[in-house]
Amino acid sequence: MTHIYRKILPFVTLLLLLSSASAQHRGRRNSAVFHAYPVAGLTISQIEGDELKGFKLPGFTAGVGAILPLDRDEMWHLSIEATYSQRGAKNTINPDPYLLEALRLNYVDIPIMLHFTDPYGGITIGAGIGYSRLVQQPHGSLFFSDTYFIPDTSDMSFLRNDIPIMVDIRFPLWQGLKFSFRWQYSLFPIKKDWHFTRITNGTNTETWTNDCYNSSLSFRLLYEFGDSKSSRYKKGRRR
Repeated sequence: MTHIYRKILPFVTLLLLLSSASAQHRGRRNSAVFHAYPVAGLTISQIEGDELKGFKLPGFTAGVGAILPLDRDEMWHLSIEATYSQRGAKNTINPDPYLLEALRLNYVDIPIMLHFTDPYGGITIGAGIGYSRLVQQPHGSLFFSDTYFIPDTSDMSFLRNDIPIMVDIRFPLWQGLKFSFRWQYSLFPIKKDWHFTRITNGTNTETWTNDCYNSSLSFRLLYEFGDSKSSRYKKGRRR
């Protein structure tokens, strides 16, 4: 895990510096300064193209982010994050203990998003694109299978780089504390031409190839330092 921390450390250091600058300028209402935030939560994911359907693999995500307001009222803003996220797929069909039941892919994510915040209710909607770096490949020579199809396990390597698109919705809870729901999907394959074989009554009846893509949902909590908008949301609702 040491190499993972080395990849994230520069971003953590940068965001802590931005948080310090934000705290120093917090009293200047019209200043466009960064707001830093820690974030942590759960993911559920699947791999499109692996012939296993459904978001069945739970995982963990955590990291840090920073927000840059783009207007005086802070309705529009940009955000950037550095997070560690677990994705992949899980087999719930075959209970065979000698087969791997889960394929876990661990990434360092760097998303950049444009957000809009409702000035009356405080709900934030955002969309953007990111860069994800695979930091841990799956281990083992066997992968999930069932009585209908068998994937080729001779090469279980996945592409190191992933470019996902994402949509994010954030709900204010208390002061700077927010709940975030995010959907994320790969623009390009994370594994190309994966071979599958269909077996019926012990006989090979069909072979085909699929391109595979990451697809995940995340449920996160974040705390935005220097967020002074909560009181304005309440005032807007009274109007």
